[in-house]
Amino acid sequence: MEKTLTKKDGYWLGQFEAMASPCEILMDLDDTLLANSLLELAEQEAKRIEQKFSRYRDDNIIYKINNSHGHPVKVDEETGKLLDYADQCYQLSDGKFDITSGVLRQAWKFDGSDNIPSRNEVNAILSRVGWGKVKWETPYLTLPEHMEIDLGGIGKEYAVDRTTLILKQHTPVSLLINFGGDLSITGRRSNGQCWRTGVDNPSATGENSVGNIELEKGAIATSGDARRFLIKDGVRYSHILDPKTGWPVPDAPHSVTVVGNTCLEAGMLSTFDMLQGKNADAFLKEQQVNYRCIF
Repeated sequence: MEKTLTKKDGYWLGQFEAMASPCEILMDLDDTLLANSLLELAEQEAKRIEQKFSRYRDDNIIYKINNSHGHPVKVDEETGKLLDYADQCYQLSDGKFDITSGVLRQAWKFDGSDNIPSRNEVNAILSRVGWGKVKWETPYLTLPEHMEIDLGGIGKEYAVDRTTLILKQHTPVSLLINFGGDLSITGRRSNGQCWRTGVDNPSATGENSVGNIELEKGAIATSGDARRFLIKDGVRYSHILDPKTGWPVPDAPHSVTVVGNTCLEAGMLSTFDMLQGKNADAFLKEQQVNYRCIF
């Protein structure tokens, strides 16, 4: 997708692609030059984070860590803070939020087919999963041989929060930053209205919504299996995997949308909720947050 800037009804819409997702910036202003400048800043930050933390590259800190062969790697401050956050998520989720569990994708291909791996295939990989096996003492990370880390579970939310912070330093106007459905809103529009976002219908994703959320300020994140799943013998297997078993969380919701103060916070809660399986609705009620949970 080429970067574009389009004038809508009272705001500018900037669009580009990063982190394998459509990204858009809604800007409640008239100034064309400022709109162009904000869009450029947003794209630069999104692509900087993608380049630095993508597991698909061979020239960044993630590649260096994943190819360290058990030797300690010194990381920069920004990477260290994300590792601290990942460690916190691991502790709070009782080990179910685990940035080393990405290797399980070698057994699971969530392409909508009925190709379910065997127990032996999954078990052979499980020995390479477990944040508890990693030695993390700032600023050094020691990753055991044959293990990997993947920050994809928090990278997009982090990019939204970082981009929001940068753009707010350049303008006080109301903004909506949306990276692949994870978004942040900086305040009410100049006409006094809140931004309104649709909640995607996982049964007809991208085609219609099951409701709207009006937000004055804060962030929204969504987790779900609308596009990543397997079906065999009438059973739907979600892409949300339990790192302790290597298998999809049973009875998980199809979609969870959570409102939080930051996109990282909202994303953490939505992912935690998916990991609760059939208890997802009760879990979010306990958190006393605004949410939509669809089974």
